[in-house]
Amino acid sequence: MTSRLHAHIGTLRQLEILLAVVREGSVTGAAKALHLTQPTVSMQLKKLSEAIGMPLFDQIGRRIQLTDAGRAAVESAREVLLSIEQLDMKLAQMRGLTTGTLRLAVVTTAKYFIPHLLGDFCKLYPGIDVDLKVDNRQQIVKRLQSGEDDFCVFSHPPQNDEYNLIEFLPNRLVAIASEDHPMSGRSKISLEEFCNEPYIMRESGSGTRFAIEQHMAKHNCELNVRMTIQSNEAIKHMVMAGMGVSILSEHTLTFGGSAGLSVLKVDKLPIHTNWYMANMKTRHESPVARALLDYVMQNQESLLLEGLD
Repeated sequence: MTSRLHAHIGTLRQLEILLAVVREGSVTGAAKALHLTQPTVSMQLKKLSEAIGMPLFDQIGRRIQLTDAGRAAVESAREVLLSIEQLDMKLAQMRGLTTGTLRLAVVTTAKYFIPHLLGDFCKLYPGIDVDLKVDNRQQIVKRLQSGEDDFCVFSHPPQNDEYNLIEFLPNRLVAIASEDHPMSGRSKISLEEFCNEPYIMRESGSGTRFAIEQHMAKHNCELNVRMTIQSNEAIKHMVMAGMGVSILSEHTLTFGGSAGLSVLKVDKLPIHTNWYMANMKTRHESPVARALLDYVMQNQESLLLEGLD
């Protein structure tokens, strides 16, 4: 039986766009996340609203807020897309684990080691496709809350009973300076002395920044922040050029190159954190997701030997 809505709603893409607008909080944010133009997103929302026969959003100043119809549409959209994904999982199980899609969302720093982890996994399962999203912690938290990925990878996941949190690798945040910096090569540097140096900080919303700010607050130290940059690589180049010092994940040096940099021996550093794979407890576990989790748990030692520690 074909419903009136089924006859009018053009594509599942409209439902995906609706969920993206809710997740990102704006049409502009959704367009960026989906790699679409803003007019395209607006047009698809308009078509969906016309099919439903009621507005999906109210405009309140510069903000948009879901109407009752919009909230109902979002709930149904999630159910529809989840049903399709579950069908895909069932078909994959019938075929055996030869095909399927692994959906991962990782924080920016994880991009240094995730390719090495996925490389060997994909050799074991060459028919598996990988959909990988990379963003800062703030945006990956939104994706975790939406439940659209098999796993989200964080060093500082949100603490909530709704999430599965699986610790799988250590993550050390180390102090760095240029090789010719006066502190380079010293056997001991106080945290206070380090904090007085011009500091290059990651942007607001970054997991690295979150960990550093928590650590400094714990030790009653305030960094002398002179510059804020969104990229680990840009920070490394600024440090190499003598523009200041910084604290970054050791992975950015192991896999991203460390020529021209020196790891400083600072009191109360490095900051010891861990990497976690996280997802919603209510999310159905796909065969592909289970295979990745089993692979990671079974190969922790070899991953560490490759330089992940």
